[in-house]
Amino acid sequence: MDTQSYCPVPPGVGMEENFLSLDDILLSHERLPVRTECVFPRLGFLEKSSDTQDIPEATKMELPLWLSKGLYERKRKVLSVELPKVYREGWRTVFTADPNVVDLHKMGPYYYGLGSQMLHFDSPENPDIAQALLQTFIGRFRRTMDSSQNAYNEDTSALVERLDSLEKVLFRSGQNGLNSFQSWEKGQASQLTASSLVLNYRKRKLADVQT
Repeated sequence: MDTQSYCPVPPGVGMEENFLSLDDILLSHERLPVRTECVFPRLGFLEKSSDTQDIPEATKMELPLWLSKGLYERKRKVLSVELPKVYREGWRTVFTADPNVVDLHKMGPYYYGLGSQMLHFDSPENPDIAQALLQTFIGRFRRTMDSSQNAYNEDTSALVERLDSLEKVLFRSGQNGLNSFQSWEKGQASQLTASSLVLNYRKRKLADVQT
């Protein structure tokens, strides 16, 4: 019987979100640089550097992702969202040259997740951002999985701390698969048992025969 008190819920895929996922909850609190396009009445307390009651138009500030998405409208422009520096052209050039040299966790633990969420906001750079996310993932995937398969019973903390949260999940999955294979080779794998559906079916068949 599984006694685990918490069953991890995977995050959403791409631009989708899973509000039961702790990773997505933490992602939604990532702060974005924004610029107000109108006056925000009686919300001056949100801007710590201001003593006014209202937030004036053209104010630059930072808001969490969930609030930025809630306030953003394409037809009635309330605020504009600026790209975080890691998604701008300069950093995209670095990722194109060699994505493996970048410490993604230091740049932002949710590089892929936040980058996908940035596509919610209209920007002429959105196609380039999407392409950069894809190429960065492809460029780093092989090294991440190779490392997970060649680090059996080794300290991998220095390697893992440079990974994005999605890459950490993939790395752990690779290591779990390697550990299971090593246990199977040594004859330490758990014994296979029939599923509960098969056992219940056999019981019903036996009951039918006896009646």
